[in-house]
Amino acid sequence: QVQVVESGGGFVQSGGSLRLSCIASGSAFSVGAMAWYRQLPGQGREQVAFITASDLITYADSVRGRFTISMDKSKNTVFLQMDSLKPEDTAIYYCYVSTLEHATQRGRPYWGRGTQVTVSS
Repeated sequence: QVQVVESGGGFVQSGGSLRLSCIASGSAFSVGAMAWYRQLPGQGREQVAFITASDLITYADSVRGRFTISMDKSKNTVFLQMDSLKPEDTAIYYCYVSTLEHATQRGRPYWGRGTQVTVSS
């Protein structure tokens, strides 16, 4: 079993910055990729940024140039640096982890519980 915990959300004014962190902990697994998703009120979950263990990175068009995803592979931790925040970035941000279980060699996804980001105008 893998536990995924996000931190770093909060309240910020438009134009400000926040840094989200997410750590995946447990035993006998490897991380293949990690990502940040967000969910706006009344809407589905959308992928914001994605990074693989081989450092392939993708961003949603809405955040490219403002958000930066990075990973500390030694600690199974992913970060999301969010700059030039806008009110429309207000959402619950979820961490996603794609793992490989050593015992079964099967891939398994995990989600964190989310962290609220609120950007005021």
